[in-house]
Amino acid sequence: MPQVNDTALQVQVSAPPGLKFPTGMGFLGPDDILVIEKNTGKVKEVKNGTISGTVLDVNVANVSERGLLGIAISDKPKYVFLFYTETENVDGGKVLGNRLYRYEYDNGRLINPKLLLDLPTIPGPSHNGGVLKIGPDKKSVYLVIGNLNYVQNQSYITKAQNNKNGPPPDGRGGVLRITFDGGVVGNKGLLGGEDPLNKYYAYGIRNSFGIGFDPLTGNLWETENGRSTDDEINIALPGFNGGWKEVIGFSKDTPGFNKENLEDFGGKGTYRDPEFVWRDTVAPTSVLFLHTDNLGPKYKDTLLVGSVKNGTIFNFPLDKTRTHLVLSGPLSDKQANTNTNNETNSVIFGRNFGVITDLQVDPDGNLYVLSNYKRDGTIFKISTKNNIN
Repeated sequence: MPQVNDTALQVQVSAPPGLKFPTGMGFLGPDDILVIEKNTGKVKEVKNGTISGTVLDVNVANVSERGLLGIAISDKPKYVFLFYTETENVDGGKVLGNRLYRYEYDNGRLINPKLLLDLPTIPGPSHNGGVLKIGPDKKSVYLVIGNLNYVQNQSYITKAQNNKNGPPPDGRGGVLRITFDGGVVGNKGLLGGEDPLNKYYAYGIRNSFGIGFDPLTGNLWETENGRSTDDEINIALPGFNGGWKEVIGFSKDTPGFNKENLEDFGGKGTYRDPEFVWRDTVAPTSVLFLHTDNLGPKYKDTLLVGSVKNGTIFNFPLDKTRTHLVLSGPLSDKQANTNTNNETNSVIFGRNFGVITDLQVDPDGNLYVLSNYKRDGTIFKISTKNNIN
Protein backbone atom coordinates (compact mmCIF):
# COMPACT_ATOMS: atom_id res chain seq x y z
CA MET A 1 0.00 0.00 0.00
CA PRO A 2 1.10 3.59 -0.57
CA GLN A 3 2.57 5.26 2.46
CA VAL A 4 3.76 8.71 3.49
CA ASN A 5 6.57 9.36 5.92
CA ASP A 6 4.64 11.93 7.95
CA THR A 7 2.49 10.17 10.57
CA ALA A 8 0.21 13.21 10.74
CA LEU A 9 -0.95 12.54 7.18
CA GLN A 10 -3.22 9.87 5.73
CA VAL A 11 -3.63 8.29 2.28
CA GLN A 12 -7.09 7.46 0.96
CA VAL A 13 -8.32 6.11 -2.38
CA SER A 14 -10.36 8.88 -3.98
CA ALA A 15 -11.52 7.37 -7.26
CA PRO A 16 -13.62 4.36 -8.21
CA PRO A 17 -12.45 1.49 -10.40
CA GLY A 18 -12.68 2.10 -14.13
CA LEU A 19 -9.86 4.50 -15.00
CA LYS A 20 -7.53 3.08 -17.67
CA PHE A 21 -3.93 4.34 -17.75
CA PRO A 22 -4.74 7.92 -16.68
CA THR A 23 -2.03 10.44 -17.58
CA GLY A 24 -3.35 13.71 -16.17
CA MET A 25 -6.09 15.41 -14.20
CA GLY A 26 -7.47 18.85 -13.49
CA PHE A 27 -10.02 20.25 -11.05
CA LEU A 28 -13.20 21.89 -12.30
CA GLY A 29 -14.18 22.51 -8.68
CA PRO A 30 -14.21 20.82 -5.28
CA ASP A 31 -14.60 17.04 -5.71
CA ASP A 32 -14.99 17.54 -9.46
CA ILE A 33 -12.06 16.25 -11.52
CA LEU A 34 -11.42 15.72 -15.21
CA VAL A 35 -9.12 12.75 -15.83
CA ILE A 36 -7.54 11.85 -19.18
CA GLU A 37 -6.78 8.31 -20.34
CA LYS A 38 -3.69 7.82 -22.49
CA ASN A 39 -4.73 4.94 -24.71
CA THR A 40 -8.49 5.42 -25.04
CA GLY A 41 -8.54 9.16 -25.73
CA LYS A 42 -11.30 9.56 -23.17
CA VAL A 43 -11.75 12.45 -20.77
CA LYS A 44 -13.71 11.25 -17.77
CA GLU A 45 -15.34 13.33 -15.07
CA VAL A 46 -15.04 12.14 -11.48
CA LYS A 47 -17.53 13.77 -9.12
CA ASN A 48 -17.52 13.01 -5.40
CA GLY A 49 -15.49 9.86 -5.99
CA THR A 50 -17.73 8.53 -8.77
CA ILE A 51 -17.16 8.52 -12.53
CA SER A 52 -20.11 10.60 -13.70
CA GLY A 53 -19.41 10.16 -17.39
CA THR A 54 -17.12 10.60 -20.37
CA VAL A 55 -17.08 14.28 -21.36
CA LEU A 56 -15.02 13.73 -24.53
CA ASP A 57 -13.61 10.83 -26.55
CA VAL A 58 -10.97 11.70 -29.17
CA ASN A 59 -9.11 9.44 -31.59
CA VAL A 60 -5.54 8.86 -30.46
CA ALA A 61 -2.44 6.91 -31.36
CA ASN A 62 -1.37 4.88 -28.36
CA VAL A 63 1.85 3.02 -29.22
CA SER A 64 4.66 3.67 -26.73
CA GLU A 65 4.41 7.26 -25.41
CA ARG A 66 1.78 8.51 -27.86
CA GLY A 67 -1.77 9.11 -26.68
CA LEU A 68 -3.88 11.60 -24.73
CA LEU A 69 -1.05 13.11 -22.72
CA GLY A 70 -1.84 16.50 -21.20
CA ILE A 71 -4.64 18.51 -19.61
CA ALA A 72 -4.82 21.99 -18.08
CA ILE A 73 -7.84 23.98 -16.97
CA SER A 74 -7.96 27.77 -16.81
CA ASP A 75 -10.26 29.67 -14.46
CA LYS A 76 -11.28 32.77 -16.40
CA PRO A 77 -12.39 31.98 -18.99
CA LYS A 78 -13.03 28.33 -18.12
CA TYR A 79 -11.11 26.56 -20.84
CA VAL A 80 -9.91 22.96 -20.92
CA PHE A 81 -6.69 22.41 -22.87
CA LEU A 82 -5.80 18.94 -24.14
CA PHE A 83 -2.66 17.66 -25.86
CA TYR A 84 -2.81 14.39 -27.75
CA THR A 85 -1.46 12.39 -30.68
CA GLU A 86 -4.49 12.63 -32.94
CA THR A 87 -5.43 9.92 -35.42
CA GLU A 88 -7.90 9.68 -38.28
CA ASN A 89 -11.29 8.09 -37.56
CA VAL A 90 -10.30 5.53 -34.91
CA ASP A 91 -7.89 5.00 -32.01
CA GLY A 92 -4.65 3.62 -33.41
CA GLY A 93 -5.44 4.88 -36.92
CA LYS A 94 -3.41 7.07 -39.27
CA VAL A 95 -1.43 9.58 -37.19
CA LEU A 96 -2.34 13.19 -37.95
CA GLY A 97 -0.16 15.09 -35.47
CA ASN A 98 0.70 15.93 -31.89
CA ARG A 99 -1.96 18.56 -31.30
CA LEU A 100 -2.98 21.03 -28.65
CA TYR A 101 -6.67 21.89 -28.54
CA ARG A 102 -8.73 24.27 -26.46
CA TYR A 103 -12.23 23.25 -25.38
CA GLU A 104 -15.08 24.71 -23.38
CA TYR A 105 -16.79 22.75 -20.64
CA ASP A 106 -20.58 22.69 -20.87
CA ASN A 107 -22.67 20.56 -18.53
CA GLY A 108 -20.74 17.32 -18.79
CA ARG A 109 -19.34 17.82 -22.29
CA LEU A 110 -16.28 19.41 -23.85
CA ILE A 111 -17.34 21.48 -26.86
CA ASN A 112 -16.07 24.00 -29.42
CA PRO A 113 -12.59 22.56 -30.08
CA LYS A 114 -10.01 25.05 -31.31
CA LEU A 115 -6.69 23.79 -32.67
CA LEU A 116 -3.86 25.84 -31.15
CA LEU A 117 -0.73 23.85 -32.08
CA ASP A 118 -0.07 21.19 -34.71
CA LEU A 119 3.30 19.59 -33.96
CA PRO A 120 5.41 16.79 -35.43
CA THR A 121 5.20 13.13 -34.42
CA ILE A 122 8.00 11.49 -36.38
CA PRO A 123 10.14 9.52 -36.15
CA GLY A 124 8.47 8.60 -32.83
CA PRO A 125 6.71 6.88 -31.23
CA SER A 126 8.39 7.94 -27.97
CA HIS A 127 9.35 11.17 -26.20
CA ASN A 128 6.12 13.05 -26.90
CA GLY A 129 6.01 14.66 -23.45
CA GLY A 130 2.66 16.40 -23.33
CA VAL A 131 2.30 17.89 -19.85
CA LEU A 132 0.40 21.21 -19.87
CA LYS A 133 0.34 24.02 -17.31
CA ILE A 134 -1.43 27.36 -17.20
CA GLY A 135 1.12 30.19 -16.95
CA PRO A 136 1.46 32.47 -13.92
CA ASP A 137 -0.19 35.28 -15.93
CA LYS A 138 -3.35 33.10 -16.21
CA LYS A 139 -3.42 34.02 -19.90
CA SER A 140 -0.99 31.52 -21.41
CA VAL A 141 -0.54 27.77 -21.62
CA TYR A 142 2.79 25.92 -21.50
CA LEU A 143 3.52 22.56 -23.12
CA VAL A 144 6.62 20.38 -22.71
CA ILE A 145 7.44 18.11 -25.64
CA GLY A 146 10.40 15.80 -26.08
CA ASN A 147 12.60 15.14 -29.09
CA LEU A 148 10.19 12.53 -30.58
CA ASN A 149 13.32 10.63 -31.51
CA TYR A 150 14.05 7.53 -29.49
CA VAL A 151 16.33 6.11 -32.21
CA GLN A 152 18.25 9.38 -32.68
CA ASN A 153 17.56 9.69 -36.40
CA GLN A 154 19.95 12.48 -37.41
CA SER A 155 17.46 14.01 -39.83
CA TYR A 156 15.29 15.16 -36.94
CA ILE A 157 17.93 16.61 -34.64
CA THR A 158 17.27 20.34 -34.93
CA LYS A 159 18.90 23.47 -33.59
CA ALA A 160 16.51 23.18 -30.63
CA GLN A 161 18.47 20.03 -29.73
CA ASN A 162 21.80 21.87 -29.94
CA ASN A 163 22.60 20.69 -33.45
CA LYS A 164 24.10 23.99 -34.59
CA ASN A 165 24.23 22.86 -38.22
CA GLY A 166 20.85 21.13 -38.12
CA PRO A 167 17.45 22.17 -39.43
CA PRO A 168 15.54 24.97 -37.70
CA PRO A 169 13.35 24.19 -34.68
CA ASP A 170 10.09 22.51 -35.66
CA GLY A 171 8.28 22.42 -32.30
CA ARG A 172 10.03 19.42 -30.75
CA GLY A 173 12.50 19.31 -27.86
CA GLY A 174 11.39 22.14 -25.62
CA VAL A 175 8.80 23.98 -23.59
CA LEU A 176 6.41 25.91 -25.81
CA ARG A 177 4.15 28.69 -24.59
CA ILE A 178 1.23 30.34 -26.34
CA THR A 179 -1.73 32.54 -25.53
CA PHE A 180 -5.15 30.97 -25.01
CA ASP A 181 -5.85 31.76 -28.68
CA GLY A 182 -2.63 30.15 -29.93
CA GLY A 183 -0.67 33.37 -30.42
CA VAL A 184 2.83 34.39 -29.36
CA VAL A 185 2.98 35.58 -25.74
CA GLY A 186 3.83 39.28 -25.68
CA ASN A 187 3.84 39.23 -29.50
CA LYS A 188 7.58 38.58 -29.37
CA GLY A 189 9.52 35.33 -29.26
CA LEU A 190 12.16 34.81 -26.58
CA LEU A 191 14.60 33.09 -28.96
CA GLY A 192 13.60 34.51 -32.34
CA GLY A 193 10.76 35.86 -34.46
CA GLU A 194 10.12 33.03 -36.90
CA ASP A 195 7.48 30.38 -36.28
CA PRO A 196 7.62 28.08 -34.34
CA LEU A 197 10.85 29.33 -32.68
CA ASN A 198 8.85 32.31 -31.40
CA LYS A 199 6.80 29.92 -29.25
CA TYR A 200 9.76 28.30 -27.47
CA TYR A 201 10.20 29.19 -23.81
CA ALA A 202 12.96 26.60 -23.30
CA TYR A 203 14.77 24.06 -25.47
CA GLY A 204 17.40 21.31 -25.40
CA ILE A 205 14.96 18.90 -23.73
CA ARG A 206 15.16 15.18 -24.43
CA ASN A 207 12.18 13.63 -22.69
CA SER A 208 10.10 15.26 -19.95
CA PHE A 209 6.98 14.27 -18.05
CA GLY A 210 6.79 17.23 -15.69
CA ILE A 211 6.69 21.02 -15.57
CA GLY A 212 5.39 23.27 -12.79
CA PHE A 213 5.52 26.88 -11.64
CA ASP A 214 6.86 28.19 -8.35
CA PRO A 215 3.93 30.29 -7.05
CA LEU A 216 6.27 32.68 -5.23
CA THR A 217 8.51 33.58 -8.18
CA GLY A 218 6.71 32.38 -11.29
CA ASN A 219 9.81 30.37 -12.22
CA LEU A 220 9.25 27.18 -14.19
CA TRP A 221 10.75 23.90 -12.97
CA GLU A 222 11.08 20.80 -15.14
CA THR A 223 11.93 17.13 -14.74
CA GLU A 224 13.89 15.25 -17.38
CA ASN A 225 14.39 11.58 -18.09
CA GLY A 226 17.88 10.50 -19.13
CA ARG A 227 18.67 7.51 -21.31
CA SER A 228 19.39 5.04 -18.52
CA THR A 229 20.96 7.37 -15.99
CA ASP A 230 21.12 11.08 -15.11
CA ASP A 231 17.47 11.98 -14.56
CA GLU A 232 17.24 15.68 -13.78
CA ILE A 233 15.39 18.45 -11.97
CA ASN A 234 15.91 21.81 -13.72
CA ILE A 235 14.90 25.38 -13.13
CA ALA A 236 13.91 26.54 -16.58
CA LEU A 237 14.26 30.31 -16.67
CA PRO A 238 13.17 32.12 -19.88
CA GLY A 239 15.39 30.94 -22.73
CA PHE A 240 16.63 27.91 -20.77
CA ASN A 241 18.77 25.45 -22.70
CA GLY A 242 18.64 21.98 -21.14
CA GLY A 243 21.71 20.92 -23.11
CA TRP A 244 20.41 17.89 -24.99
CA LYS A 245 21.90 16.32 -26.95
CA GLU A 246 25.34 17.69 -26.08
CA VAL A 247 24.91 16.99 -22.38
CA ILE A 248 22.65 15.11 -19.99
CA GLY A 249 23.30 15.33 -16.27
CA PHE A 250 26.05 17.69 -15.10
CA SER A 251 28.26 19.23 -17.78
CA LYS A 252 31.37 18.56 -15.67
CA ASP A 253 30.61 14.84 -15.86
CA THR A 254 30.15 14.85 -19.65
CA PRO A 255 33.30 13.75 -21.51
CA GLY A 256 34.41 16.31 -24.07
CA PHE A 257 31.73 18.84 -23.15
CA ASN A 258 32.32 22.18 -24.83
CA LYS A 259 29.88 25.01 -24.26
CA GLU A 260 30.76 26.35 -27.72
CA ASN A 261 28.91 23.37 -29.21
CA LEU A 262 25.61 24.56 -27.73
CA GLU A 263 23.11 26.52 -29.80
CA ASP A 264 22.30 29.84 -28.14
CA PHE A 265 20.15 31.50 -30.82
CA GLY A 266 22.28 34.60 -31.01
CA GLY A 267 22.87 34.81 -27.27
CA LYS A 268 19.19 34.55 -26.37
CA GLY A 269 19.40 31.00 -24.99
CA THR A 270 21.31 30.07 -21.84
CA TYR A 271 22.51 26.66 -20.72
CA ARG A 272 22.18 25.85 -17.04
CA ASP A 273 23.21 22.71 -15.19
CA PRO A 274 20.51 20.70 -13.39
CA GLU A 275 19.64 21.51 -9.80
CA PHE A 276 19.52 17.81 -8.99
CA VAL A 277 20.49 14.57 -10.72
CA TRP A 278 19.61 10.94 -10.05
CA ARG A 279 22.48 8.83 -11.38
CA ASP A 280 20.39 5.70 -10.81
CA THR A 281 17.23 6.39 -12.77
CA VAL A 282 13.88 6.98 -11.03
CA ALA A 283 11.99 8.28 -14.11
CA PRO A 284 10.72 11.56 -12.56
CA THR A 285 7.32 12.77 -13.67
CA SER A 286 5.01 15.40 -12.23
CA VAL A 287 6.17 18.70 -10.71
CA LEU A 288 4.07 20.44 -8.07
CA PHE A 289 4.63 23.29 -5.64
CA LEU A 290 2.39 22.83 -2.62
CA HIS A 291 1.16 26.42 -2.25
CA THR A 292 -0.82 25.67 0.90
CA ASP A 293 -0.11 24.85 4.53
CA ASN A 294 -3.08 22.49 4.66
CA LEU A 295 -0.75 19.49 5.07
CA GLY A 296 1.41 21.37 7.57
CA PRO A 297 3.53 24.53 7.35
CA LYS A 298 6.74 22.62 6.58
CA TYR A 299 5.36 21.62 3.18
CA LYS A 300 4.19 25.06 2.09
CA ASP A 301 5.84 26.08 -1.21
CA THR A 302 8.16 23.08 -1.27
CA LEU A 303 8.74 21.20 -4.51
CA LEU A 304 7.09 17.79 -4.92
CA VAL A 305 8.23 15.46 -7.69
CA GLY A 306 6.52 12.21 -8.64
CA SER A 307 8.29 9.24 -10.19
CA VAL A 308 7.81 5.85 -11.79
CA LYS A 309 10.37 3.76 -9.93
CA ASN A 310 8.97 2.57 -6.60
CA GLY A 311 6.12 5.07 -6.95
CA THR A 312 8.10 7.61 -4.95
CA ILE A 313 7.10 11.21 -4.21
CA PHE A 314 10.09 13.39 -3.43
CA ASN A 315 9.91 16.62 -1.43
CA PHE A 316 12.53 19.36 -1.83
CA PRO A 317 12.65 22.65 0.06
CA LEU A 318 14.06 25.65 -1.82
CA ASP A 319 16.65 28.14 -0.65
CA LYS A 320 15.92 31.83 -0.02
CA THR A 321 16.60 32.76 -3.65
CA ARG A 322 14.10 30.11 -4.82
CA THR A 323 16.62 29.08 -7.51
CA HIS A 324 18.27 26.11 -5.77
CA LEU A 325 17.16 23.13 -3.72
CA VAL A 326 18.19 22.81 -0.07
CA LEU A 327 20.29 19.65 -0.01
CA SER A 328 22.49 18.27 2.73
CA GLY A 329 24.36 15.17 3.82
CA PRO A 330 24.92 12.64 1.02
CA LEU A 331 22.87 14.84 -1.35
CA SER A 332 24.95 17.99 -0.82
CA ASP A 333 26.69 17.27 -4.15
CA LYS A 334 23.26 17.73 -5.81
CA GLN A 335 23.03 14.13 -6.89
CA ALA A 336 21.77 10.75 -5.74
CA ASN A 337 24.19 8.03 -6.76
CA THR A 338 21.81 5.24 -5.76
CA ASN A 339 18.18 4.93 -4.77
CA THR A 340 18.93 3.41 -1.41
CA ASN A 341 16.89 4.87 1.41
CA ASN A 342 19.92 5.95 3.40
CA GLU A 343 20.91 8.36 0.63
CA THR A 344 17.54 9.75 -0.50
CA ASN A 345 15.35 9.21 2.56
CA SER A 346 15.69 12.86 3.63
CA VAL A 347 13.86 13.98 0.49
CA ILE A 348 11.25 11.19 0.26
CA PHE A 349 7.68 12.25 1.05
CA GLY A 350 5.98 8.96 0.20
CA ARG A 351 6.42 5.71 -1.72
CA ASN A 352 4.64 2.72 -3.27
CA PHE A 353 2.16 4.85 -5.24
CA GLY A 354 2.66 2.93 -8.50
CA VAL A 355 3.44 4.75 -11.75
CA ILE A 356 2.77 8.37 -10.78
CA THR A 357 1.57 10.47 -13.70
CA ASP A 358 0.23 13.61 -12.02
CA LEU A 359 0.22 15.54 -8.74
CA GLN A 360 -2.40 18.20 -8.08
CA VAL A 361 -3.82 20.21 -5.17
CA ASP A 362 -7.59 20.40 -4.81
CA PRO A 363 -9.42 23.65 -3.95
CA ASP A 364 -9.36 22.59 -0.27
CA GLY A 365 -5.58 22.25 -0.19
CA ASN A 366 -5.33 18.46 -0.18
CA LEU A 367 -2.78 16.61 -2.31
CA TYR A 368 -4.02 14.29 -5.04
CA VAL A 369 -1.85 11.64 -6.67
CA LEU A 370 -2.84 10.16 -10.02
CA SER A 371 -1.18 6.84 -10.74
CA ASN A 372 -1.35 3.50 -12.44
CA TYR A 373 -1.37 1.39 -9.32
CA LYS A 374 -1.11 -2.35 -9.82
CA ARG A 375 -2.35 -1.79 -13.39
CA ASP A 376 -5.43 0.10 -12.28
CA GLY A 377 -5.88 3.84 -12.70
CA THR A 378 -6.16 5.28 -9.22
CA ILE A 379 -6.45 8.67 -7.53
CA PHE A 380 -5.07 8.89 -4.01
CA LYS A 381 -5.91 11.75 -1.68
CA ILE A 382 -3.37 12.81 0.95
CA SER A 383 -4.71 14.92 3.81
CA THR A 384 -4.16 15.47 7.51
CA LYS A 385 -5.65 12.82 9.77
CA ASN A 386 -7.89 15.38 11.45
CA ASN A 387 -9.23 16.49 8.06
CA ILE A 388 -12.78 15.22 7.69
CA ASN A 389 -13.27 16.53 4.13
